[in-house]
Formats: sequence, structure tokens, C-alpha cells
Amino acid sequence: MRILLLTHSFNSLSQRLYAELTARDHHVSVELDISDAVTEDAVRLFRPDVIVAPFLKRAVPESVWRRCLCLIVHPGIRGDRGPSALDWAVLRQERRWGVTVLQAEAEMDAGPVWAWREFPMRNTRKSSLYRFEVTEAATAAVLEAIGRKSAGDWSPRPVDDHDTEVRGSWQDAMRQADRRIDWASDDTATVLRKIYSGDGNPGVVDEICGEAVRVFDAHAEEHLRGSPGALIAHRNDAVCRATVDGAIWLGRLRPIDADASTFKLPASRVLAAQIATLPENRLPLAAAASFSTYRDIAYVERDRVGYLTFDFYNGAMSTARCRRLLEAYRYAVSRPTRVIVLMGGADFFCNGLDLNLIEAAQSPADESWANINAMDDLAEAIINTTSHATIAALAGNAGAGGVFLALAADRVLVRDGVVLNPHYKNMGNLYGSEYWTYLLPKRVGRDGIEAVMGNRLPLLASNAVGMGLADYLGPGERHAFHAEATTLASDLANGAGFTRLLRIKRRSRREDEHRKPLRAYREQELARMRLNFYGFDPSYHVARFRFVHRTPHAWTPLFLAAHRRLGWQPPVSPATREAGGAVRIAS
Repeated sequence: MRILLLTHSFNSLSQRLYAELTARDHHVSVELDISDAVTEDAVRLFRPDVIVAPFLKRAVPESVWRRCLCLIVHPGIRGDRGPSALDWAVLRQERRWGVTVLQAEAEMDAGPVWAWREFPMRNTRKSSLYRFEVTEAATAAVLEAIGRKSAGDWSPRPVDDHDTEVRGSWQDAMRQADRRIDWASDDTATVLRKIYSGDGNPGVVDEICGEAVRVFDAHAEEHLRGSPGALIAHRNDAVCRATVDGAIWLGRLRPIDADASTFKLPASRVLAAQIATLPENRLPLAAAASFSTYRDIAYVERDRVGYLTFDFYNGAMSTARCRRLLEAYRYAVSRPTRVIVLMGGADFFCNGLDLNLIEAAQSPADESWANINAMDDLAEAIINTTSHATIAALAGNAGAGGVFLALAADRVLVRDGVVLNPHYKNMGNLYGSEYWTYLLPKRVGRDGIEAVMGNRLPLLASNAVGMGLADYLGPGERHAFHAEATTLASDLANGAGFTRLLRIKRRSRREDEHRKPLRAYREQELARMRLNFYGFDPSYHVARFRFVHRTPHAWTPLFLAAHRRLGWQPPVSPATREAGGAVRIAS
């Protein structure tokens, strides 16, 4: 079928749905929800059999949904209505929640239901639930709804308030007053729940030492204590604030400034003056994980395997984080183990450069240069490791330099359901580094480079394995995936062929170095990156600014909007052929 994705932004759920629908041979195009007129024009051009709206912030125009089936993905259980479904579910500690795919009608979220899924809730950030449970449930429900539409024998089910299975109801948009923190009375669990409910967007409005901020990225602290509301310590990017029964770490803050556009930054940077006299609470790299605290880099050993976790907010790798991770990696290499597993973080493996910190720098060009060199140092260390076998285990999505950081390892295991964006071009035609010109041809051959780097669209984990970009496809369930990674690493470390594997690895690295030194790849990549950062073309700086400041879209990029490309003609789908024509929208 011809399927138009209508979405506020091409976010993680939209990317997953695009990739899954395309993999099933549907003709998919994307239109960003800019205005009613633009949406109407997109429908006129593309003539979709169905519109899928995975992420909207306003209603679909009546001129569209009256003439074309429009399926809304609502992150709530059947009967739930309103714009803050997941926020309320987190704040109220719902034990189960779900996703409903319903037909757009005049009344918001009240149309007949085409499909639904439910899932048990985790006690975690809203953004994490959205990336995993909501995305998985939405993908399954949308695919089911599309299958029913294609079959043509399904009648959508109206929401019946008297149905005992329906538990949802109308919920008003959540206000900041609903999640306001009272530091004098709220315990740690309550503070966490309130911040969790707003994580990602819009955050929780608060005041810290006279500084008005929005708060994100909270972590419980089990041991530290202090006067409720007071800052009591700092560690790396985070600051620790006391509650009535403990403390929490705050990782990201967004200053509230009526005169300037602000964005999320490390809490330790925003409150640099306020924490100058506070103690730095350091945590050893290999500290036991038996208590709750904030740790962005951790290392553990089991069965001759070292596991290195790096859990950076939104997968962003700043210059400082790259350097700390490189230090941790060198420690792992020094240990008497056989295999090192790069685990990434809980939500992302890695997304490359920290664009927010680059944007906040006095010289974004200089900080970009420092950041990419720090990324290259880390990738080089992994490539040159000949004392251990290395595995990258991608439980979360990865993009740009984060994908090639994973490819620096000997083996790549990727969780089924993960979405990869291994290209750089969407960030103002950035050329990219992290030794991709060395790593990529070894995996996909010279002929496969353009298919990876020239394609600006998301790539499913299963497709990545099929084209040689990754080695193993792991289970979609996260606990099962981690068990698979552990088994793979243990078998490799304790297998009879380990010594031979290392011998082959060393010989291959020597031969590659003789053929063309790693230094040459880096110099050639960085020569192109220098032009991106310091050259006359400002595309990278403009794209970064728009990304960081969340500038509203003025148009849909052509790589997404197939229907707007010059000379494009809509393919005739079976559904349209059977209907005897195309869907038409009044201009």
C-alpha cells in the first residue's frame, strides 16, 4: 500500500515505523506536520491508501481524515484520551499501560480502534518508556492495523465506555503544577516520579540556588544525605540534591531565560558557580553496582570478560566523556581478561558528537574539532587492541559516529528492533570520521559504501546484519539480549580457538597497517571535517543550531518526502487498483 507518515518530527518511533513498513514492501513517504495546507498538498501528491500519524502535536485537518483513512498512534490504553497520556501513566505509577491505534475523527482520541497493545510499566523515565515499550507496542499495533486495512475484512471497534476491558478516560494536559516538586516534603521516590514524568519533554520547572531551570535525567542516590533541597555534591556532569529521605542526582538542566533560546546542558555546567565549593563525589570505575547512584561509565568482569558500560544522556559523546571513556577502556585492556564488551547505555549505544555542548561553546568550530578528535582517539584505541577480542553489543539505537564506534570492535551484536542511522549527511552534509573510511569497506565492500553513507534513512537491525554492517541479530527483549551478549562473550573468551583468533587478528591489523596506516585514514577524514567546521559552507553550523534549538520545520526534506521529488510518480498499489482510482483531496 501507499502509506503516508504524518508526524511532528521524524523521531525514534517514526523512524522505526518507516523502516518496518518499508521492509514489508509498502510505499512509504513522510510529511512533517507543518500546516493544514501542507498536509492537504502532501495527500494530493502522494494519494495514500492510508495515513499513519505516529507523533502529532495538533489535530489532523478534517479535510484530510474525512477523505482518507488516518490512523493515530496514541500512547495510552484503550479509552485513554488527551495529550499527556504517558506523563500521567508515569506520575500515577500505572502498573500496565499501552498503545492504541485509532481512526481520526472530529473528537480527539475518540475514533474507532484498529489495534492495540499493552505492556507492564517500568519505574523509569518517560523518554525511556517511549523508546522501548511504547515503540515496540506501537510498531506491533500499526503493523496489525495496516494488515487489517490491506485485507479489507476488518471493522474497527468503537471505544465503549461500558466495556469492562476499557480502563482509560479523558485526561487534561499535564501542567507544571501537577509535577511541581516540594523539596521540604517530597521523598526521593516522589521526586523521581515527577521528574521521570517530564523527562525528554517538557521537563520539570524548578529553582536551584536561585537559578530557574527545567530538570531532566534524574537518578536515585542511596548513601548521601543533606538538608532537603540543598546541593550536596557533584560528579562528572551531574549534581546531587538532598531530599527528605535521601538524595537524587540531576544530570541535565535547561535554564529558563525569557530573553534567550536555551537548551539542555550538563547540570554541573549550568550550576558551575553554585557547586564550586561542593565536594566532588568520585565513584571508582569498577565500583559495585549493588546500590543506587549516578554512574555514566562502569566496568565489571565475569568469566574472563570485561563489560564496559557508557550510559550518556541521549547517547551524546562530549570531548570530556570521550576522554573519560578512553581512560576506562585502557583500564579494561590492562586487565587479565580475554574479551571486552562495549555495552553502550540503557537507551542508546552512542550517537556521536555532543551537539548541545558544541553549540554552547565559545567557539563551536573549535569544540567540534576537539570532540571529533576525542572520538577518533577512542575508535583508534579499539581498532588497535590486539590483546583482547572486542564485541560491541547494541541494545539501543545508534547514529552517525556511534555506529562506527561500534564497528571498531571485532564483532557487532545488535538487538532486534534497534534502528541505526550510520550516515552523517543529515547534519549539514557532515563528512564524518571515526575511521569510517577504513572500517566500512571491510564490512560492506567498496560497492556497499554508497548504500550506507548515501542513504539518509533509518536502517533496521535485521537489515544491518543482512548487509554485513553487523554480525549477529540478538533477541528483541532486552534481558534476553543481554543474556545473548554474555553467552557470546563467554563462549569467545573460553573457546578452544581463542588463541588462533587473536593470532589472525594481529596479523590482519599488521597487514592493514602496512597497506595503509590508520593515521592516513584519519588525516584524510579530518581534512574534510575541517572544511565542515571552518570552511565557507556554514551548512553544518546551521543544521546543528536548528537541531539543538528545536527550530520548527519550514518544509519536509526531500529524502523523507518522496512525493515532493522532481518527476516523482505515485506507484499504483493493489488497494488503489481495486478501488478503481486514487484518493482525492479538495485543494
